[in-house]
Amino acid sequence: MPDIEELMKRAEAARDAASQQLKESMEKSQKIAENIESDAEKAAEQQEVEEQSSANIDAANQQRQVEILGQLFSPETMAQMAANQELIQAEVARQVSNYAALGVEGMMDQLFGEDMGIISAALETLAMEEEDDEDEMQELDQAREEELYQVLENKLAWLDTLPESEPIQYTKEDPQWGRFGILLSGIISTVNDHELSGMDVEEHIPVLEQKIVSLVRRSWGINGRSELLDTIHYLSQEGYILRYQAYCEAETPEELAEEGIDEEELASISRGWRFVQHFKDRYGPNFLIGWDVGRAAMLARWGYYLGWITEGEAVGLLWELSQKAAKGLHSWREFAQSYLFGGMMWKLLCGDGASAESYLGYLADAATDLLTGNSDMDEGQWRDCPWPETHKTEFNV
Repeated sequence: MPDIEELMKRAEAARDAASQQLKESMEKSQKIAENIESDAEKAAEQQEVEEQSSANIDAANQQRQVEILGQLFSPETMAQMAANQELIQAEVARQVSNYAALGVEGMMDQLFGEDMGIISAALETLAMEEEDDEDEMQELDQAREEELYQVLENKLAWLDTLPESEPIQYTKEDPQWGRFGILLSGIISTVNDHELSGMDVEEHIPVLEQKIVSLVRRSWGINGRSELLDTIHYLSQEGYILRYQAYCEAETPEELAEEGIDEEELASISRGWRFVQHFKDRYGPNFLIGWDVGRAAMLARWGYYLGWITEGEAVGLLWELSQKAAKGLHSWREFAQSYLFGGMMWKLLCGDGASAESYLGYLADAATDLLTGNSDMDEGQWRDCPWPETHKTEFNV
């Protein structure tokens, strides 16, 4: 049987040994901590000495610079320089405070200015084009067509009241022809907020170039030089003039329909035929010259801007279009009326009764700005470039 007393002695001895080891460990840990703290204090003291030394060196350098400047400039100049430095520091602090208050959106506007507005406008334009595509799917009934005829009549009458200077003689070599050719794109340019001061429609900024590419492709199905030139040739040689003439001569819409067309195409032809039958006694085919020429002129400028045709080619195309317009029409008012007339026929063929009225409003407003607007606001370009004087072409059949 084990000796209880002996076991108790061994337990006490083990406890004493453990206590001694714990005491020694704690003393050792405390010593290490004291050494670490001492090293940290020494490091902090050394860093403070180094920083003070660096500050002293900077101060000495600054003082030396002041002494050198003092040798070069008068005390009055030195005082002014010190005052300017204080103003600069105050302005920097103010600008930092202003930008902090603007937030991210405001800061972007400040940094990029009009470019951010241009980007937003381009995106908004693309969104509007998608909405227009949806509107064009809406059906038109004949009652609505009759209402739109009256809307057109009212717009044409309004344009006829706008003031315009008398046409003037252009010589064959007159540089004014170049200006006149560019302004034939005036209505579309104004609606799209394009430049009219030269051949380029916009600045050459990637987002604007992409906007024009998208516009030409989506609206016209044109993807490059060949298709562009083919379309301009069609508008200048055939266009809506020949279509209107064919619709005038047809006894029924079915005479205009090709074999195998579907109901939607026949409905489009029928709307166009009814439009022409309503107006043909007052307006002949040549009244569509402005509609065809105006769009062709815009395509020529877009093509030049995108690099699809050269400047010389664009100038030549606009010269030919200018001669056609000057021979077929005799005022900017008639040109605008022709453009609205063709625009309404196009909207009816598309079956777009939803936006037809507002579309005519945009066109009429653009023509009004071009004829009567303020030059200081980039308006009044037609007023400042009188129509070329030629023999007036009769529009009535």
